[in-house]
Amino acid sequence: MSAPITLFLIDDHTLLRRGLVALLGQYADLRVVGEAGDAGAAQHLLPQLQPDVILLDNHLPGVRGVDAIAGLREASPASRVVMLTVSEDGEDLASALRHGAQGYLLKTIDGDLLAEAVRRAARGEPVVSPEMMGKLVAAFQTQGAPEPEPVPEEAEPAPQLSPREEEVLREIARGASNKEIARTLDIAETTVKIHVQHILRKLGLSSRVQAAVYASDRQRAE
Repeated sequence: MSAPITLFLIDDHTLLRRGLVALLGQYADLRVVGEAGDAGAAQHLLPQLQPDVILLDNHLPGVRGVDAIAGLREASPASRVVMLTVSEDGEDLASALRHGAQGYLLKTIDGDLLAEAVRRAARGEPVVSPEMMGKLVAAFQTQGAPEPEPVPEEAEPAPQLSPREEEVLREIARGASNKEIARTLDIAETTVKIHVQHILRKLGLSSRVQAAVYASDRQRAE
């Protein structure tokens, strides 16, 4: 059996931290190894603990969570930082991702979905609450998402997506995970990963966020 995914909680509400410890403790593959009420205390503890995932609230005493991400990642470089907050502000979402957060989740998330999001984040997958996906696309459109590599004039035009790749792209735009896409389309999760790789390569993109923005722009143009 593989080692459990280790977590560190940063939230200034003690009762909420206790609730998260109890909730996450129900899953055999997840283990909370530490907690703190502010970013400063967390930075003292993280170098020794080196958790796989840090769950970080945005409203903390002294400094906003999004502004603490860089320091937390410096204290524990291998940790994935995931915001867990009540803030549905698109600017907070975009700022968190720009500062290096692996994901952005709302505190209204269901327990099983939170556990799955933690697993995905630990694997290096981006995780964003479905309710925030539209704001994510809007924020990157307003502030400027990274542009694809320019295609030389003499290069062949990018190949069209296959019907299956189009279906996968629509699901990405909804904010669905690979597992959710596999369930929706009734295909293997490994097949979804291959389709995602093909989509990004064909469109000259480097991330699922860019793919979601691309799909949203195309839908608006149609």
